[in-house]
Amino acid sequence: QVQLVESGGGLVQAGGSLRLSCAASGRTFRSYAMGWFRQAQGKEREFVAAISRIGGNEYYADSVKGRFTISRDNAKNTAYLQMNSLKPEDTAVYYCAADPSSITTMGRYWDYWGKGTLVTVSS
Repeated sequence: QVQLVESGGGLVQAGGSLRLSCAASGRTFRSYAMGWFRQAQGKEREFVAAISRIGGNEYYADSVKGRFTISRDNAKNTAYLQMNSLKPEDTAVYYCAADPSSITTMGRYWDYWGKGTLVTVSS
């Protein structure tokens, strides 16, 4: 089992940057694919990005491709989401997720979730 804690959210102006972190407990962090999802108020949760267990493969939603970068540091049990060129439509609660199986964009198949961190992008 793994516990996830997100940090790094906040208020930023459009065009700005933020880096989210997801700290994972346990000694088996490298056994899990890591993902980021987000949920804007009144909308369904959506996939943002994911990275494979050793970081060799990355996946992005079309809406963030070229602006966001997912990464991980297995020595620090931490995953990251670097967000650049932020837009007001990026405003949402961002959730970190972990799963020992194959990466999927469907959130219901991810086993472990953090409690989320709020990102607000002002225009």
